[in-house]
Amino acid sequence: MKKQPFNLKSWQHWLAIGLGAGLSPKAPGTVGTAFAIPLVFGLALLPLAWSAVLIIALMVLGVYVSERTSRDIGVEDHGGIVIDEVVGFAITMWALPLSWPWLCAGFVLFRFLDIVKPWPVRFFDQHVTGGLGVMADDLVAGLLACCLLHGVSLVL
Repeated sequence: MKKQPFNLKSWQHWLAIGLGAGLSPKAPGTVGTAFAIPLVFGLALLPLAWSAVLIIALMVLGVYVSERTSRDIGVEDHGGIVIDEVVGFAITMWALPLSWPWLCAGFVLFRFLDIVKPWPVRFFDQHVTGGLGVMADDLVAGLLACCLLHGVSLVL
């Protein structure tokens, strides 16, 4: 399959690249995670059940736009596709106290898990393909980071 550039006239590509965050020439995954900060603040304003529903909807949408964009550009998991980081960071911060120390801790922990890919993150990165494969490792990294941060919040 021949590689193609992102189609900036396609809403699916725009969502997949985080409205342009994924076009960053350096560290697009980190820029995509930073792009999610306003989303995290918005989700924190909602009741937990509603924020969970929106995160699940974004997960499903992320699988679709990642699959479509990957297929269109001919690259399985292009680094510019950052919807997975956006949703993964939203999962990381779900139901945590919303303050800058927690936000920074969540950001660093999520990026660490996404980059290093410890088990079980690595398993999903290596064994799941397509749009779900693009999303799965970041969803697991977000869930793992969320659980670790909730554990810390209980201790504190």
